[in-house]
Amino acid sequence: MNRILGSFLLLVLLLPLAHGSQYQTARENILEQERALATNAGELSESKRFNALLDLYFQYTMLEFPEFATFIGHPSGQDRWTDNSIKAIKRRESDSRRALEILEAIDRDSLDGVDRLNYDLYLDGANKQVEGIRFPQYLLPVTQLNGIQQDSARTLSVMPRKTTGQLKNIVARLEALPESIENVTAHLKTGLQAGVTPPAITLRDIPDQIAALLTDDPMESALMTQFKNRSDGISKADWNKLTKRATRAYKKSVAPAFRRLHEFFVTEYLPGARKSIAATELPDGQAWYAYRIRQMTTTDLTAEEIHALGQIEVKRIRAKMDEIIVSTGFEGDFADFTEFLRNDSQFYFDSANDLITAYRDISKRADAATVRVIGKLPRLPYGVEAIPDFIAKSQTTAYYQQGSQEAGRAGTFFANTYDLKTRPSWEMEALSLHEAVPGHHLQLSLQAEIDMPWFRRFGGETAFVEGWGLYSESLGEEMGFYEDPYSKFGQLTYEMWRAVRLVVDTGMHALGWTRDDAIQFFKDNASKTEHDITVEIDRYIVWPAQALAYKIGELRIKELRARAESALGQKFNVRHFHDAVLANGAVPLNVLESQIDEWIATQQAKAASIN
Repeated sequence: MNRILGSFLLLVLLLPLAHGSQYQTARENILEQERALATNAGELSESKRFNALLDLYFQYTMLEFPEFATFIGHPSGQDRWTDNSIKAIKRRESDSRRALEILEAIDRDSLDGVDRLNYDLYLDGANKQVEGIRFPQYLLPVTQLNGIQQDSARTLSVMPRKTTGQLKNIVARLEALPESIENVTAHLKTGLQAGVTPPAITLRDIPDQIAALLTDDPMESALMTQFKNRSDGISKADWNKLTKRATRAYKKSVAPAFRRLHEFFVTEYLPGARKSIAATELPDGQAWYAYRIRQMTTTDLTAEEIHALGQIEVKRIRAKMDEIIVSTGFEGDFADFTEFLRNDSQFYFDSANDLITAYRDISKRADAATVRVIGKLPRLPYGVEAIPDFIAKSQTTAYYQQGSQEAGRAGTFFANTYDLKTRPSWEMEALSLHEAVPGHHLQLSLQAEIDMPWFRRFGGETAFVEGWGLYSESLGEEMGFYEDPYSKFGQLTYEMWRAVRLVVDTGMHALGWTRDDAIQFFKDNASKTEHDITVEIDRYIVWPAQALAYKIGELRIKELRARAESALGQKFNVRHFHDAVLANGAVPLNVLESQIDEWIATQQAKAASIN
């Protein structure tokens, strides 16, 4: 799973911003330039006008969403948070509608091929943004997987601190955090009154996540990690002064604000949260879930169609898994074998350090083997780290956090070390290939290096990103992995996991399935541990349709590979094919199909000219 904090023009981050004259002046300047481009007072060509708008909306995004700027290494607004007061939300909704009107007024036919593709992609995103305004996502600022109790610490921890000025930015954000917490609480209260909350069953670990930030020693809080060791570029005097200021902010305002949030969550929000699990049970829920499906899969598939596709995939993969069981000589049925995999001590590590070391070993071997299947490799390195303890219990098995050349920050493959008896070794190869290389790290780092507009370099469609990640797992055999039957079964388990998602996500949100129905279906068809299964099901509940992107995207990439292999025969080169898939970043699946069809035609023409 990829953790990206920005994917498009108007990224929503639920943290407020201190209003200042610099911000207001910058915003007014952007709006003035936008008005000029809207009327085309400078009589620019449509191509220059469109690209000027793209540049302007990049400035807008950096101004309005400084956390996004942090993650991509841009210096804008590093001493403040995004303003997410209701006033700011409504203001940005107006901005989105106005931007869409301006974009629609551009004469698409006058643009060349490259600009036309950029225009189509940007306009599609702008349309989705405006379409989504009817659904009050801002009333769901906290889940067990994300929210201010996690994102604030994560953002503070990745901020650069090589200079005194950078450390001042961290202190300024820490001091502004209480306002952030109060603003999020206000949205939670509004959502509670409107019946827009996550299901109560999924919220059980959030009080502990908040409490974990509240330590007797401020330096032990995840919010204060940047103040544990002084950087060489900061004098001792400045370090001591700013550390004292940060400690005072934590004690006097930040910790009390989180205590108030904790009290509200325990006494009011959790007891009042809805008991139903289906997204369709929310106000306007039928339309909301359908929108989420379109947004996450970039297709027009219905919930029923996806559910049926999932059932077909489950049966296909199950047959392959049964073949593996037979090949091992195991005596027993599928249920017995999965019970063996879940419980036999040979598949588990005794320490978190041993688990992380094993992941690093796999990743190092994958680095060397990736060149067998990919031609162009990224420059940015990555590391393997444990998911922070204070959030690990409710987190998935692993996730990837994108790095940044501009920020001087490597990518990070985060692996979960909570409850080691739920972290079997047979899943590790597939998981590493998905999160690191040739999966998320490779794809996203290459994308950031491509010479194309900012919204394509730093964003992209979930169906492509996660589809590529899942497809990367299937490349393991070509790379020399899955040599023992248990690791191969692990790869099939992970593919089954994504097929199961198609069934249980649509089942719970559109077809009347209970949470227990979904857990049981998962257990019946995959050997993942019960803890992982429960965490996963709760993830699908609070992130409706997100889990559909993986299998839908992977199936399309596999379909396109089969098409290319059939068309090119002996001329097919897998490294060149993958380079073509990755060449334009994370595009919608229909766009990818058109691009690969063009690539196939080009390869055929080259072969014909040689012959």
